Amino acid sequence: MMETIEGTKAVEILLVEDNPADVRLIRETFKDFKIRNNLSVAKDGVEAMAFIKKEGAFFSAPRPDVILMDLNLPKKSGFDVLAEIRQIPELKKIPVVILSTSDSERDILRSYDLHANCFVTKPVGLDEFIKIVMSIENFWLSIVKLPKE
Repeated sequence: MMETIEGTKAVEILLVEDNPADVRLIRETFKDFKIRNNLSVAKDGVEAMAFIKKEGAFFSAPRPDVILMDLNLPKKSGFDVLAEIRQIPELKKIPVVILSTSDSERDILRSYDLHANCFVTKPVGLDEFIKIVMSIENFWLSIVKLPKE
């Protein structure tokens, strides 16, 4: 985690999302919230794994404290990314929150079978979407104790 000016630790968040509008909305909502965080974005599953494993251009990327991930991603699905994360001992403790438009029971069960920490369905309305993002941030960044590494 990165040290902030106030002396508190900033939470490193990796958002894995290919929809620019959702990225912008999540970024703005997190910026308005009081929790100190650093939000990095990966636009597809391949980029997400490179970021998480610190490969190539992401050599100096911070280790995420929390990963927020869509399931329907280009190049490598969220399911494949989640399965890969959970196979790497030094990464499997990172909480992964699935944030998807899907509300399919099959997708929910598969996510939990792959050891997602929670599954949240993205609401359609803007106000509801903001409330969900704020709830995720409040719970995962204020209430939950995250592993140091």
